[in-house]
Amino acid sequence: MSRIEPELASLTETVARHGLSARKSLGQHFLLDSNLCAKIARAAAPLADATVLEIGPGPGGLTRALLASDAKRVVAIERDRRCIAALQELCDAWPERLQIIEGDALKINASAEIDGPIKIVANLPYNIGTALLLGWLRTPERFASLTLMFQKEVAARLTAAPGTEHYGRLSVITQWCCETQRLFDISAKAFTPPPKVTSAVVQLIPRDAPLYPAERASLERVTAAAFGQRRKMMRAAMKSLVINSEAYLTSNGVDPRARAETLDIGQFCALARALPEYARPAK
Repeated sequence: MSRIEPELASLTETVARHGLSARKSLGQHFLLDSNLCAKIARAAAPLADATVLEIGPGPGGLTRALLASDAKRVVAIERDRRCIAALQELCDAWPERLQIIEGDALKINASAEIDGPIKIVANLPYNIGTALLLGWLRTPERFASLTLMFQKEVAARLTAAPGTEHYGRLSVITQWCCETQRLFDISAKAFTPPPKVTSAVVQLIPRDAPLYPAERASLERVTAAAFGQRRKMMRAAMKSLVINSEAYLTSNGVDPRARAETLDIGQFCALARALPEYARPAK
């Protein structure tokens, strides 16, 4: 159930009053459309049973929508000190429900300080979105869900199937540990300033267990080698990683002439499990 929203200045007025021009160096594109912010919050529902973690709230458009929802508590991490005063106004309007952490989300492990289930809901800064996601996926069990906005191309990579244009390392790692769904696109015109690309909201639901058995570190090494040279056949792409690439591949049901984008997640996991047996000795 949504909460009654207190009287607040509009987002446009807040941005002007605090001088919050978006900074390219921080990957900022502010989403000021309250209807779209509310749509993202609804997509992440239900929120009453978890702490919501938001990254890069900026002037607080999505933050307002989350606080107006049934979210029990919202923790927002913001690097840009200029935005803190604007966010503090939301703390005053919703006492005890919003915590602001000033700092770099890449360096802050906020989930370690939060008890109970966490749902991440965020319009991620374009320049660090993928890095943040890969960090969270190292401990997917900490999160009940992740409802995230990315550039459209990144969203396509997260949800891509084998044999398609956008299928790659990010597709394998993400889908191995999460159920993925692309929810809806958001036009560049909805942002201030407009980015050069369309954005998309994706929802990830961590699996109770990975899709197939594999050590994450081995899976990362195999996919990095395979997709790092994706135009090459697998027998050539794997030569830097294993002693006998032909034997390594054929013994695990992979055609040495295949290319990385044609392998499914199960095949990559089989290669990851076999890697210790075939891996080149560390120098």
